[in-house]
Amino acid sequence: MPVQLADLLTTIDRRWPVAGAEAWDAPGLVTGDPAASVRRVLLAVDAVQATVDEAVESGADLLITHHPLLLRGVTSVAEDRYKGALIARLIRADCALLAAHTNADVVEDGTSAVLAERLGMTDASPIVPSSTTPGHGLGRVGRLAEPTTLGRLARRLAEVLPPTATGVRVSGGYDDHVQMIAVCGGAGDSLLADPAVRAADVYITADLRHHPASEAREQALLGTGPALIDVSHWASEWLWLDRAAAQLRTDHPDLEIAVSELRTDPWDFQVVQ
Repeated sequence: MPVQLADLLTTIDRRWPVAGAEAWDAPGLVTGDPAASVRRVLLAVDAVQATVDEAVESGADLLITHHPLLLRGVTSVAEDRYKGALIARLIRADCALLAAHTNADVVEDGTSAVLAERLGMTDASPIVPSSTTPGHGLGRVGRLAEPTTLGRLARRLAEVLPPTATGVRVSGGYDDHVQMIAVCGGAGDSLLADPAVRAADVYITADLRHHPASEAREQALLGTGPALIDVSHWASEWLWLDRAAAQLRTDHPDLEIAVSELRTDPWDFQVVQ
C-alpha cells in the first residue's frame, strides 16, 4: 500500500529530528509534493547524477540522501548546471528528494554510532553531547573490548568500509597500542582539539586537511594526542544507510526500500608513488 509523503516526512522527522541539525545545515524536503503517494524509496549518501538516475530508473517515488543537494544558496536551477539538471529530472519523474544530514549524524544510531558499532566499540558516547537531548551529539568515543594495534585497526576499517580509491590513511606507528577510540563520520577535523578526541588513542574521521592533521600529529609526538586514521567521507557515512533503511521498513512495512550500492566517492583511482 502506498504511503503519503507527508506521513513519511513525519516518520523521518521523528527518527532524525530536523531540530537537531546544525545551524548551517539544510536538511528536509528539497523537491516533491507532500500529498503525493510513495511506494518505493531509495537511500544514498549523495544526490548526484548516478543516484538520481538510479532512483528514476528503478521507479522510486522518493530519494533520501544524507548530503543535501542545496546545502549552499543557488541563484539558478537552469538545466545546464548540474543541480538544476538533477532537480528537473526528479520533478519530471515525480520522484521527491529529501536530505537527512547532521540531524541523522547526532541521533543515538546515527552515522558515527553505526561506524563505532561496526568497529566493536563499547559504551560509546557523543564527543560533543547535545545540550537538549541525552544520548545525542556529534561523533562517538568509546573503548574496544580488547586492545589492538593501530595497524590492525586500520585493516579492520578497510574490511568494514566499502572500497574507495583513497583507501585508509594512517598517522602513527603500525604497532602502537589502541583501545580508546574516537570516531566522526564525514569531515571531522573541527573536533581535533576536543578533549575527548585528544584523550583517545586514535581518532577516525574523513577529509583531514594537511595543516590540522600535521598539527595533531606533532602534538601526538609529545604524547598528548591521538593517532589519526583518515577514511573516505562517502564510505564513513554509507554504512548508516542500511540502518536507516531498516528503521523505515519497521515504520512502514508496506514500502519497498532499497539502499544504493553505487560508489559516489568523487575519486576514481590513485597512483601510488
